Amino acid sequence: MNGVIVIDKPQDYTSFDVVAVVRGIFETKKVGHTGTLDPMATGVLPILLGSATKALSLLPDTDKEYRASFLFGKRTDTLDIAGKALEERKSSVTAEQLLDVLPQFRGSIMQLPPMYSAVSVGGKRLYELAREGKEVERKPREVNISALELLSFDTDRQCGELLVRCSKGTYIRTLIDDIATQLGTIGVMSALRRASACGFKLDQAVPLAELRSLKAEKGLEGAAALVHPVETLFSDYCAVFVSEAQAKRFSNGGSLDLMRTQLKNKAVADGEVFRVCERGGGFLGLARADSGELKFLKKF
Repeated sequence: MNGVIVIDKPQDYTSFDVVAVVRGIFETKKVGHTGTLDPMATGVLPILLGSATKALSLLPDTDKEYRASFLFGKRTDTLDIAGKALEERKSSVTAEQLLDVLPQFRGSIMQLPPMYSAVSVGGKRLYELAREGKEVERKPREVNISALELLSFDTDRQCGELLVRCSKGTYIRTLIDDIATQLGTIGVMSALRRASACGFKLDQAVPLAELRSLKAEKGLEGAAALVHPVETLFSDYCAVFVSEAQAKRFSNGGSLDLMRTQLKNKAVADGEVFRVCERGGGFLGLARADSGELKFLKKF
Protein backbone atom coordinates (compact mmCIF):
# COMPACT_ATOMS: atom_id res chain seq x y z
CA MET A 1 0.00 0.00 0.00
CA ASN A 2 1.58 3.29 -1.16
CA GLY A 3 0.15 6.76 -0.68
CA VAL A 4 -1.19 9.21 1.89
CA ILE A 5 -4.11 8.80 4.25
CA VAL A 6 -5.20 12.07 5.84
CA ILE A 7 -6.37 11.53 9.40
CA ASP A 8 -8.46 13.89 11.52
CA LYS A 9 -6.43 13.21 14.66
CA PRO A 10 -8.47 12.69 17.82
CA GLN A 11 -7.62 14.44 21.06
CA ASP A 12 -5.31 12.66 23.55
CA TYR A 13 -3.62 10.62 20.82
CA THR A 14 0.04 11.25 20.04
CA SER A 15 1.05 11.33 16.38
CA PHE A 16 2.87 8.04 16.97
CA ASP A 17 -0.33 6.53 18.42
CA VAL A 18 -2.05 7.37 15.13
CA VAL A 19 0.82 5.83 13.14
CA ALA A 20 0.46 2.61 15.16
CA VAL A 21 -3.28 2.42 14.54
CA VAL A 22 -2.90 3.13 10.80
CA ARG A 23 -0.14 0.52 10.56
CA GLY A 24 -2.56 -2.07 11.88
CA ILE A 25 -5.43 -0.96 9.66
CA PHE A 26 -3.38 -1.12 6.46
CA GLU A 27 -1.34 -4.15 7.55
CA THR A 28 1.97 -2.58 6.61
CA LYS A 29 5.15 -1.77 8.51
CA LYS A 30 6.22 1.24 6.47
CA VAL A 31 4.18 4.07 7.97
CA GLY A 32 5.18 7.60 9.03
CA HIS A 33 3.70 11.02 9.69
CA THR A 34 4.53 14.44 8.22
CA GLY A 35 4.67 16.50 11.41
CA THR A 36 3.94 16.04 15.09
CA LEU A 37 0.70 17.23 16.63
CA ASP A 38 0.53 17.59 20.42
CA PRO A 39 -1.72 15.02 22.13
CA MET A 40 -4.32 17.69 23.00
CA ALA A 41 -4.46 18.87 19.39
CA THR A 42 -6.87 17.57 16.75
CA GLY A 43 -7.13 17.92 12.99
CA VAL A 44 -5.20 17.26 9.81
CA LEU A 45 -2.41 14.70 10.16
CA PRO A 46 -1.18 13.24 6.84
CA ILE A 47 0.12 9.70 7.29
CA LEU A 48 2.57 8.25 4.75
CA LEU A 49 2.21 4.64 3.61
CA GLY A 50 4.75 2.44 1.85
CA SER A 51 6.95 4.27 -0.68
CA ALA A 52 5.42 7.59 0.41
CA THR A 53 7.58 7.41 3.55
CA LYS A 54 10.53 8.28 1.30
CA ALA A 55 8.92 11.67 0.69
CA LEU A 56 9.38 13.06 4.19
CA SER A 57 12.63 14.94 3.59
CA LEU A 58 11.41 16.23 0.21
CA LEU A 59 8.04 17.72 1.09
CA PRO A 60 7.44 21.31 -0.10
CA ASP A 61 7.62 23.82 2.76
CA THR A 62 3.94 24.77 2.70
CA ASP A 63 2.19 26.73 5.44
CA LYS A 64 -0.01 25.03 8.02
CA GLU A 65 -3.26 26.51 9.29
CA TYR A 66 -4.67 26.27 12.80
CA ARG A 67 -7.64 27.33 14.89
CA ALA A 68 -6.18 28.00 18.32
CA SER A 69 -8.17 28.70 21.48
CA PHE A 70 -6.50 30.59 24.32
CA LEU A 71 -7.10 31.70 27.90
CA PHE A 72 -5.48 34.69 29.58
CA GLY A 73 -4.72 34.77 33.32
CA LYS A 74 -3.08 31.36 33.62
CA ARG A 75 0.40 29.93 32.96
CA THR A 76 1.48 26.25 32.90
CA ASP A 77 4.78 24.42 32.42
CA THR A 78 3.70 23.19 28.97
CA LEU A 79 2.13 26.52 27.87
CA ASP A 80 -1.18 24.73 27.30
CA ILE A 81 -4.20 24.04 29.49
CA ALA A 82 -3.15 20.41 30.05
CA GLY A 83 0.07 21.31 31.85
CA LYS A 84 0.91 21.85 35.49
CA ALA A 85 -0.36 25.24 36.71
CA LEU A 86 2.47 27.62 37.60
CA GLU A 87 0.63 30.90 38.07
CA GLU A 88 -2.84 32.40 37.96
CA ARG A 89 -3.73 36.07 38.10
CA LYS A 90 -6.50 38.41 37.08
CA SER A 91 -6.35 39.47 33.44
CA SER A 92 -8.26 42.41 31.95
CA VAL A 93 -7.23 42.48 28.30
CA THR A 94 -9.68 44.10 25.88
CA ALA A 95 -10.37 43.02 22.31
CA GLU A 96 -8.96 46.35 21.11
CA GLN A 97 -5.68 45.80 22.96
CA LEU A 98 -5.41 42.30 21.53
CA LEU A 99 -6.04 43.50 18.00
CA ASP A 100 -3.40 46.20 18.46
CA VAL A 101 -0.60 43.73 19.28
CA LEU A 102 -1.35 41.04 16.68
CA PRO A 103 0.46 42.88 13.83
CA GLN A 104 3.70 42.52 15.83
CA PHE A 105 3.47 38.75 15.40
CA ARG A 106 2.80 38.65 11.66
CA GLY A 107 5.55 38.00 9.15
CA SER A 108 9.00 36.71 10.15
CA ILE A 109 9.44 36.53 13.92
CA MET A 110 11.89 34.87 16.32
CA GLN A 111 10.45 32.17 18.55
CA LEU A 112 11.98 30.23 21.46
CA PRO A 113 11.02 26.53 21.35
CA PRO A 114 9.19 25.48 24.54
CA MET A 115 10.83 22.97 26.90
CA TYR A 116 7.95 20.59 26.28
CA SER A 117 8.72 20.07 22.59
CA ALA A 118 10.34 17.49 20.31
CA VAL A 119 13.37 19.68 19.54
CA SER A 120 16.66 17.86 20.21
CA VAL A 121 19.41 19.39 22.34
CA GLY A 122 22.57 17.39 22.97
CA GLY A 123 20.96 14.24 21.62
CA LYS A 124 17.90 14.45 23.87
CA ARG A 125 14.39 15.70 23.21
CA LEU A 126 13.51 18.81 25.16
CA TYR A 127 10.37 17.18 26.57
CA GLU A 128 12.53 14.38 28.01
CA LEU A 129 14.69 16.93 29.81
CA ALA A 130 11.59 18.83 30.97
CA ARG A 131 10.15 15.66 32.50
CA GLU A 132 13.40 15.29 34.44
CA GLY A 133 12.85 18.77 35.84
CA LYS A 134 15.66 20.26 33.76
CA GLU A 135 15.61 23.46 31.74
CA VAL A 136 18.34 24.05 29.17
CA GLU A 137 19.33 26.96 27.01
CA ARG A 138 17.53 27.04 23.66
CA LYS A 139 18.23 29.16 20.63
CA PRO A 140 15.42 31.27 19.15
CA ARG A 141 14.30 30.18 15.69
CA GLU A 142 12.94 32.25 12.85
CA VAL A 143 9.39 31.31 11.84
CA ASN A 144 6.90 32.97 9.55
CA ILE A 145 3.32 33.85 10.45
CA SER A 146 1.55 34.55 7.15
CA ALA A 147 -1.88 35.05 8.76
CA LEU A 148 -2.93 35.84 12.33
CA GLU A 149 -6.54 36.83 12.88
CA LEU A 150 -8.73 37.14 15.96
CA LEU A 151 -11.84 35.03 15.38
CA SER A 152 -13.48 35.67 18.75
CA PHE A 153 -12.76 37.09 22.20
CA ASP A 154 -14.80 37.06 25.41
CA THR A 155 -13.63 39.98 27.57
CA ASP A 156 -15.33 38.71 30.72
CA ARG A 157 -13.91 35.18 30.49
CA GLN A 158 -10.60 36.36 28.92
CA CYS A 159 -10.69 33.63 26.31
CA GLY A 160 -10.89 33.55 22.54
CA GLU A 161 -9.83 31.93 19.29
CA LEU A 162 -7.17 32.77 16.71
CA LEU A 163 -6.69 31.73 13.11
CA VAL A 164 -2.98 31.11 12.50
CA ARG A 165 -1.31 30.29 9.18
CA CYS A 166 2.36 29.64 9.69
CA SER A 167 5.55 27.96 8.52
CA LYS A 168 6.87 24.59 9.59
CA GLY A 169 8.34 24.57 13.10
CA THR A 170 6.03 27.22 14.56
CA TYR A 171 4.80 26.54 18.10
CA ILE A 172 1.30 27.92 18.59
CA ARG A 173 1.64 27.50 22.38
CA THR A 174 4.68 29.77 22.33
CA LEU A 175 2.92 32.26 20.07
CA ILE A 176 0.03 32.59 22.55
CA ASP A 177 2.45 32.89 25.47
CA ASP A 178 4.38 35.63 23.66
CA ILE A 179 1.18 37.52 22.78
CA ALA A 180 0.08 37.38 26.43
CA THR A 181 3.47 38.68 27.59
CA GLN A 182 3.26 41.55 25.13
CA LEU A 183 -0.16 42.40 26.63
CA GLY A 184 1.27 42.41 30.14
CA THR A 185 -0.52 39.26 31.22
CA ILE A 186 -0.07 35.48 31.08
CA GLY A 187 -1.86 32.96 28.93
CA VAL A 188 -2.17 29.37 27.76
CA MET A 189 -3.41 27.56 24.68
CA SER A 190 -6.68 25.86 25.62
CA ALA A 191 -7.38 23.96 22.36
CA LEU A 192 -5.77 23.47 18.95
CA ARG A 193 -7.21 22.21 15.68
CA ARG A 194 -5.07 21.94 12.55
CA ALA A 195 -7.12 22.93 9.53
CA SER A 196 -4.52 22.23 6.83
CA ALA A 197 -1.09 20.67 6.34
CA CYS A 198 0.95 19.50 3.33
CA GLY A 199 -1.75 20.87 1.03
CA PHE A 200 -4.52 18.78 2.63
CA LYS A 201 -7.56 20.29 4.35
CA LEU A 202 -10.00 19.12 7.00
CA ASP A 203 -12.64 18.13 4.46
CA GLN A 204 -10.15 15.57 3.11
CA ALA A 205 -9.41 14.10 6.54
CA VAL A 206 -11.07 10.98 7.94
CA PRO A 207 -11.60 10.50 11.70
CA LEU A 208 -9.57 7.59 13.02
CA ALA A 209 -12.67 5.85 14.42
CA GLU A 210 -14.37 6.12 11.03
CA LEU A 211 -11.36 4.57 9.29
CA ARG A 212 -11.40 1.68 11.76
CA SER A 213 -15.11 1.11 11.12
CA LEU A 214 -14.59 1.23 7.36
CA LYS A 215 -11.86 -1.42 7.58
CA ALA A 216 -14.11 -3.62 9.73
CA GLU A 217 -17.06 -3.29 7.32
CA LYS A 218 -15.35 -3.31 3.91
CA GLY A 219 -11.90 -4.70 4.59
CA LEU A 220 -8.57 -3.39 3.36
CA GLU A 221 -10.02 -2.45 -0.02
CA GLY A 222 -12.55 -0.14 1.63
CA ALA A 223 -9.88 1.65 3.65
CA ALA A 224 -7.59 1.86 0.61
CA ALA A 225 -10.24 3.85 -1.28
CA LEU A 226 -9.40 6.83 0.97
CA VAL A 227 -5.66 6.74 0.22
CA HIS A 228 -4.34 9.63 -1.89
CA PRO A 229 -1.58 8.97 -4.48
CA VAL A 230 2.01 9.79 -3.43
CA GLU A 231 2.10 12.46 -6.14
CA THR A 232 -0.46 14.61 -4.28
CA LEU A 233 2.28 15.45 -1.76
CA PHE A 234 4.14 17.27 -4.52
CA SER A 235 1.32 19.11 -6.27
CA ASP A 236 3.21 22.40 -5.73
CA TYR A 237 5.95 21.18 -8.08
CA CYS A 238 5.47 21.49 -11.85
CA ALA A 239 5.14 18.25 -13.80
CA VAL A 240 7.49 17.29 -16.63
CA PHE A 241 6.17 14.59 -18.99
CA VAL A 242 8.88 12.42 -20.52
CA SER A 243 9.17 9.86 -23.30
CA GLU A 244 9.35 6.13 -22.70
CA ALA A 245 13.15 6.15 -23.17
CA GLN A 246 13.54 9.10 -20.81
CA ALA A 247 11.29 7.42 -18.25
CA LYS A 248 13.49 4.32 -18.34
CA ARG A 249 16.65 6.40 -17.97
CA PHE A 250 15.20 8.35 -15.06
CA SER A 251 13.95 5.20 -13.32
CA ASN A 252 17.52 3.87 -13.45
CA GLY A 253 18.82 7.01 -11.74
CA GLY A 254 19.94 8.84 -14.87
CA SER A 255 19.79 12.58 -15.56
CA LEU A 256 17.69 14.12 -18.34
CA ASP A 257 18.77 16.85 -20.73
CA LEU A 258 16.52 19.87 -20.07
CA MET A 259 16.68 20.81 -23.76
CA ARG A 260 15.04 17.51 -24.63
CA THR A 261 12.04 18.11 -22.38
CA GLN A 262 9.07 20.49 -22.43
CA LEU A 263 11.18 22.88 -20.34
CA LYS A 264 13.58 23.72 -23.19
CA ASN A 265 12.03 27.15 -23.84
CA LYS A 266 11.45 28.04 -20.20
CA ALA A 267 13.62 29.76 -17.62
CA VAL A 268 14.54 27.10 -15.09
CA ALA A 269 16.58 27.96 -12.01
CA ASP A 270 19.14 25.55 -10.62
CA GLY A 271 17.71 23.82 -7.57
CA GLU A 272 14.13 23.91 -8.83
CA VAL A 273 12.32 20.61 -8.21
CA PHE A 274 9.97 18.96 -10.73
CA ARG A 275 7.63 15.99 -10.80
CA VAL A 276 8.73 13.55 -13.50
CA CYS A 277 5.79 11.77 -15.13
CA GLU A 278 5.26 9.39 -18.01
CA ARG A 279 3.34 10.87 -20.95
CA GLY A 280 0.43 8.67 -19.96
CA GLY A 281 0.33 10.49 -16.64
CA GLY A 282 2.07 7.98 -14.35
CA PHE A 283 4.18 9.59 -11.61
CA LEU A 284 7.79 8.40 -11.58
CA GLY A 285 9.51 10.60 -9.03
CA LEU A 286 11.28 13.91 -8.43
CA ALA A 287 14.16 15.59 -10.23
CA ARG A 288 16.14 18.74 -9.50
CA ALA A 289 17.37 21.18 -12.14
CA ASP A 290 21.15 21.51 -12.19
CA SER A 291 23.39 22.92 -14.93
CA GLY A 292 21.03 22.21 -17.82
CA GLU A 293 19.94 18.80 -16.58
CA LEU A 294 17.13 17.30 -14.59
CA LYS A 295 19.04 15.23 -12.07
CA PHE A 296 17.45 12.22 -10.40
CA LEU A 297 16.31 13.04 -6.87
CA LYS A 298 13.93 10.29 -5.76
CA LYS A 299 11.93 7.49 -7.36
CA PHE A 300 8.50 6.51 -6.02
